[in-house]
This record gives sequence, structure tokens and C-alpha cells, in this order.
Amino acid sequence: MVQCEMCGAETSSPKTIKVEGAKLDVCSNCTDFGTEVKTASSSSTTTKYSTGSGSGSSGGGGQSSGSTAGGSSGSSGGSRRRDMFDEMDEIATDYDDLIRRARENKGLSQSDLANELNEKASLIRKLERGDTLPSDRVQQKLERFLEIELSGRGTSTDDTEWESDTSGGGTTLGDVVKRKD
Repeated sequence: MVQCEMCGAETSSPKTIKVEGAKLDVCSNCTDFGTEVKTASSSSTTTKYSTGSGSGSSGGGGQSSGSTAGGSSGSSGGSRRRDMFDEMDEIATDYDDLIRRARENKGLSQSDLANELNEKASLIRKLERGDTLPSDRVQQKLERFLEIELSGRGTSTDDTEWESDTSGGGTTLGDVVKRKD
């Protein structure tokens, strides 16, 4: 028996799924939380998230690019469905400080910056406190006006640190998550 890396339940036939870039071995109840990764042993089974081996007639609609993206995914040669998080830029963890410092360097108050960007001053306050993440549109306005970069700050090395060791089978999400107590 193997322990599900998402809920911790014991399962005799785990399935490998990808959730926000992380590959997890999960029970059948948790497969809906991610995209199933094709392996040699599970190629005959499909779920609503798996990419079929047909010529795009699966009725999923809009997934024609899914079969071309699988070559660089590092899986066992099979194609996979594109994940919406694959193309998203990650925002810098210190975005709040970057925005505040850039605003102060230009000599602007929070309300002045809000007027320049045609946004509410309360949004600028929330961004500088780190209470909310900027939308893509607001992020572009901030980057353009303040001449700063808010996305992609060295996040590519973080993914390689947490590669799954499926032979060990002892690590769950609870072992990795940091709690804010």
C-alpha cells in the first residue's frame, strides 16, 4: 500500500498527477485536483484530465496544442494536457516592497500614484501592505510607470528542489507546507 501524497489515504493503485508544476502520486479520489501524467503502466486508462492518443477528436475543445507541448515535459514520452499555470508568470515575493520603494523614489504619495495609474488609492495601500496581488493589468501599469520588474525573480530553480522521489513514498504535502501560526 502507498500513501496518497495529497490526502494521506492508503491506496493500492496510485496515479501520478501534476498540480501547479509538482508531480504527486495520489489516490483515485484526489485525481480531479490535477492533470494526470501519462506513464507506461497507466496508458490504457484515461480520466477527464488525461490527453487521449487520438487525433484531437476528444471533444475537449481547444486542446489542439496539448500534444505538441508534451515533448519537453520530462514525462515518459507521452503527451500531456496543458496546464493553465504553465504560462503564468510568478510575481516576486517582495512585490510590496518593490512597489513602495519605487513610489517613494519618484516622490509620490499613494494617492498620487493611484491617480497616475487611474486606480483607487485603497488598491495601492493593499498592494504595498501585501494584502492583495496585482491583477495582470495593474501589474503592467505599475511596471511601466514605476520602471520596475515584478515578475519572474529566480523562481525557475525552486521547481528542481522538490522533485518527487516515488521510490521512497513517504513525503506528503504536509511535509512540505510551511504553516503560518
